[in-house]
Amino acid sequence: MRRIIPPIWVAIAILTMTILHTQLPMSSLIPKPFNLGGIALLALGFSLLLWSVGLFAKARTPVKPFTESTALVTDGPFSVSRNPIYCGMVVFLLGVAILFGSLTPFSIVIVFAILIDRVFIVNEERLLRATFPDEYDKYCRQVRRWIGRRGL
Repeated sequence: MRRIIPPIWVAIAILTMTILHTQLPMSSLIPKPFNLGGIALLALGFSLLLWSVGLFAKARTPVKPFTESTALVTDGPFSVSRNPIYCGMVVFLLGVAILFGSLTPFSIVIVFAILIDRVFIVNEERLLRATFPDEYDKYCRQVRRWIGRRGL
């Protein structure tokens, strides 16, 4: 599963959400036109993802999971989340679920977040801790894995 990079998991999630919405929608949670609010989350998630990737490029460190980092990025969105790229993906998928408006696509957002956490984040954190032991431990004490600063 680690060989399939997260953007492919996002595409698989969207495909699965589409199938569930069309074949097994269950109940409608968000009626039209309120479902169009999902567009704002699509934009927010994509913007967060691009901003975060841009900071990796600026620091000249690879974005690809399980590639050894050359720098620890802690500014911008990384000051409130150790994983803003993954947060952006989850927000984007939440936008898709809201656009569909039915119940079943929301389950995929939850499954995606758990999968990313267990398959990617946990292992990436091990690599970062090995590469930047003191600096990364300090960062972890200040910023939560998904969202929020500690000690505020």
